[in-house]
Amino acid sequence: MKTIDELWYGNISPFEQCTRGDKRLKELLKLVARNREDLDGSLTEKQKETLEKFEDCMNDMHSITERDAFSYGFRLGVQLMAESFLLPLGEDENL
Repeated sequence: MKTIDELWYGNISPFEQCTRGDKRLKELLKLVARNREDLDGSLTEKQKETLEKFEDCMNDMHSITERDAFSYGFRLGVQLMAESFLLPLGEDENL
């Protein structure tokens, strides 16, 4: 249960582990930041508020989809493990 505890307390972050060495992601994050700065310099206060609301909604949406993808992947992994323990070695259930 140690791993579940570590996950619960936030000591394990699957997202950080998956993206740590991804050069393309790092490039995209820099591009997003640069484009956001360019936009911020050219928008009115009202437009900046609208952009912030848009970004908040996008962040919420991404959070939900990432959580769902993690949950699905976890369940699929457990299902694969369970099936591998239930089916005797060398036995094909389609026979």
